[in-house]
Amino acid sequence: MSFWRRWVEDRSLGAKADQFVASIVAEPDDADVRWLAANGTGGDVDHARWELRYARRALGLHTARRDALDDRTASVVARALSEYLARDPAVAAGKLRVVERQLNERLRAYGEALGNREGAGAGWHLGRTLLEFAGRRDALPTEVVLRGSEVLAGYLGAANEALRKSFGSANLPEGGDGVRSGIVN
Repeated sequence: MSFWRRWVEDRSLGAKADQFVASIVAEPDDADVRWLAANGTGGDVDHARWELRYARRALGLHTARRDALDDRTASVVARALSEYLARDPAVAAGKLRVVERQLNERLRAYGEALGNREGAGAGWHLGRTLLEFAGRRDALPTEVVLRGSEVLAGYLGAANEALRKSFGSANLPEGGDGVRSGIVN
């Protein structure tokens, strides 16, 4: 591949990543922030807002890693998110490393929750993880954990939709059986 063609392709991929990152850095709904403040952070609205920001971003990165059509997508999305965080007005001066460390902690924890099929399944574990980061490590009513699960399921769905919009969708052969060239997708 020529230098020029690679450069054009890399710029295009970067622009797609920027578009996707714009969707995963969207501010959480105020109703969700109030709910998490009331049920997770002991009334701390700022903490609730940050936990929901972290959750959306971490789940967006997981979506880019799991569901992308191109193996490079996750790395260009991570780079674009890192660049966004460096200029994010919500990140106080001198606190970028703290934000990166906290995001990485949540990235690991949400990844574990997504892979945990025990008990009530990944959705339950996602909701529980959100509430634990918010500060609730005690036993919680089922409806509270389920509400957290619903919020995060919404983030996953939105991230997947944004990924398809930014990077495109797979084109399966007619019949939609997921078989392509003898490989099951």
